[in-house]
Amino acid sequence: MFQPGGGAVYPQPNPTAPPVYGNVPGYEGFMAGGAGGFVPPPAPLHPLPTPDTQPSQVDWNIPSISEDAAQTAFLEYASENCCYSKAPAKDGVITNMESFNTYRYRLETFTEARITEWKTEPFTDQAVDFGLQTAPTPWAIQVQTPALFKDHEENIKVPNTSSVKDCHICKETGQTRCDVCTGSGKKNCSACDGSGKRFQDTCDSCGGSGKENCTECNGDGLQQCETCEGRKQLLMFINLKITWKNNLEDYVAQQSSGIQIENLSSVTGNRLFHDAQYMVYPVYGFPDPNVSQASDRLVKEHQSKFSQSGRIHQQQHTIELIPITKVSYKWKGDSHLYYVFGNESKVSTDYPATCCCVVM
Repeated sequence: MFQPGGGAVYPQPNPTAPPVYGNVPGYEGFMAGGAGGFVPPPAPLHPLPTPDTQPSQVDWNIPSISEDAAQTAFLEYASENCCYSKAPAKDGVITNMESFNTYRYRLETFTEARITEWKTEPFTDQAVDFGLQTAPTPWAIQVQTPALFKDHEENIKVPNTSSVKDCHICKETGQTRCDVCTGSGKKNCSACDGSGKRFQDTCDSCGGSGKENCTECNGDGLQQCETCEGRKQLLMFINLKITWKNNLEDYVAQQSSGIQIENLSSVTGNRLFHDAQYMVYPVYGFPDPNVSQASDRLVKEHQSKFSQSGRIHQQQHTIELIPITKVSYKWKGDSHLYYVFGNESKVSTDYPATCCCVVM
């Protein structure tokens, strides 16, 4: 349909009054005051965990790496930094090597949380379905669960909650005051920066006024309404935001190697134990009682906390033995040390030969 002059005329249905917040059946408790918010999950369908899976009795020790492997790791470490001389790694003489057993217990709880909120978008002839049928409640809406233990988010327009309303920002005009010129249609002259002069002479661009037409609104003082994108009407609906989150927590057993615990977060270890199910049972009877105590504490905390804030889909916990080798060496008559740790043979040290690098 076109109007005289060639401009398109968009169909303008009679706006349906937006639903009163408390009048959407099934959402009375979730949209109190119109704000929306967290939707408590239904009761879990799975039974509580039982102590079916516990670590098997295996060799809990990992032998120290060889001197050649330690020196190779040290040389690679020095080579990766342009400001490090390779001399300590090449010429240093290893005097002692000590291995340490460090256990890392990791618990992961994969959860789903649902939040409802009112949303609007420009009305462009989308389906208007409020009142056609009863809207499904938040947890009744079926979605495909994403890959386990990976964060993911989805937004779903709740069926049978969409209605049309006039845009409250532009008052149905499709336009708002220009942000650049604040509605005046003028802005500071770009040639003289609003002074009206250039090199002590009157500015030719603005005739000395210091102002020019606003290029953002072509001097009209108005711009297209960003909320309705000039359509004058909005589609209003309840949005269901679904967030899947992997809640991960580590416990690293204290050890006497001297390496900073933070360094271990970037490496992997030798997996000694792994169990995954709806809800895991704490690990008891581990050779290091601190690991068992940490497992008991973290499992109880996760199951209590996350069963209240969302739906638990799956838990898994692992125990790794992270290899750490403390290497003492001499270079130029002085004693130094470095650590080689993790399956990746990463190195941590206070390197004794550095220089100032300038990258051009």
